[in-house]
Amino acid sequence: MTGSDESPSFRLAYVPGVTPAKWARIWNERLPDISLTLMQVPVTGAFDVLRGGEADAGFVRLPVDRTFFSAIPLYTETTVVVVPKDHVITAADEVTLEDLADEVLFHPLDDVFDWDSPPGEPAFERPATTEDAIELVAAGVGLLVVPQSLARLYHRRDLTYRPVVDAPQSSVALTWPEEATTDLVEDFIGIVRGRTVNSTRGRAGAKSAETQAKRKSPEKAATRQNATAGRPTSRSSRGRTGGTPKGAKRGKPRRRS
Repeated sequence: MTGSDESPSFRLAYVPGVTPAKWARIWNERLPDISLTLMQVPVTGAFDVLRGGEADAGFVRLPVDRTFFSAIPLYTETTVVVVPKDHVITAADEVTLEDLADEVLFHPLDDVFDWDSPPGEPAFERPATTEDAIELVAAGVGLLVVPQSLARLYHRRDLTYRPVVDAPQSSVALTWPEEATTDLVEDFIGIVRGRTVNSTRGRAGAKSAETQAKRKSPEKAATRQNATAGRPTSRSSRGRTGGTPKGAKRGKPRRRS
């Protein structure tokens, strides 16, 4: 549900690394009467939140179960390896998975990559979260391969990162339960797709266009009325009010006997 009739709202979930601020700002400009609630959710729990109806839509990482969800892919991120600033890898502008073969790499339980075989040497344990893995990298006991947005999210002054050119990549998508495509979901889809406020493809845009049309209609009627007010009377009217109609012949007066 999207709230009651008295206080409609739209709930948007998003996973770590996604920044919904731009879309939220546009929503608040276009639909100021409908509150937007942002909900950060863990990668592993994002789809459960949407299935359970706790959020109306969400920014998630692909893949998506297309038998239940609709999805609009948005962008694909660069993959990087997070390393201490004094690590030898920092001497290169970019690296390959082969360059990491002898490194201990953490594979957290919330890893966004679906590795066939995780690269590097396995760590002594799997951290519960990516954030925990970042702490272990800072301790100098291993490295971590993540999407660039997560490296930025958990940035530390003692860490840096380098692109991994042949690593898997993570894509972000807007998704929602297919059977719950409400009017507000359509409004948000329009914002994400970059439709203008006057676009008739969006519900808000259609209302705006309808409102503008109603405003213009009285103006057009007044313009037509003003234009006709100064027109001369018709020829037939001139004939009825006196004078000789154009083309008529004057007859000679008859003599009285």
